[in-house]
Amino acid sequence: MKPYEKLLLANKAWANEKVQDDPEYFSRLAHIQTPKFLWIGCSDSRVPANEITGTQPGEIFVHRNVANMVVHTDLNLLTVLDYAVRALKVEHIIVCGHHGCGGVRAAMTQHDMGIANKWLRNIKDVYRFHRQEVDGIISDDQKIDRMVELNVQEQVMNLAKTSVVQRAWKHEQRPHLHGWVYDLKDGIINPVCEMPAGTDLQDIYEYDDL
Repeated sequence: MKPYEKLLLANKAWANEKVQDDPEYFSRLAHIQTPKFLWIGCSDSRVPANEITGTQPGEIFVHRNVANMVVHTDLNLLTVLDYAVRALKVEHIIVCGHHGCGGVRAAMTQHDMGIANKWLRNIKDVYRFHRQEVDGIISDDQKIDRMVELNVQEQVMNLAKTSVVQRAWKHEQRPHLHGWVYDLKDGIINPVCEMPAGTDLQDIYEYDDL
């Protein structure tokens, strides 16, 4: 049996098990999607949103990219964000990074990563903002892990800067923004920052007439 055929076989077994436990399971999922959470996570295969949070399909709306970035020129991310906030009315947005992130590690080098250079440059900017603190850390692994945490904080701030989030804050007092970091060594998620709806930003980032 080919590797991809195992995936299809496992899918059938999973679907059959769900129907046996709850005959209306897929009927409900097919007709409604009301997640309370938007999850912006890393593409790393070891950090699946539903599995590490113990949630079921339909409970978390998910976007993933390299190093869980919120880049204001990324139309993919912005489309997901707009749909989650405007249409799904999510109450919380979670940016979740993970210790040992390969994207962060790559950004902390001077190696040419080809097309990835353009994406990783955004992480290099985070390093520039916090260089004094990061350079004071002796251990390379601890330095990367701290950069992961700082990167999550910056991406939460980037969310707050978007007109999508600011409009929802002004008119609906949601969503609440969270920055989390998942530890691959023990499977525990650690909160690193929060921004309640309506948090004040520097006025240069705030839009009028939303």
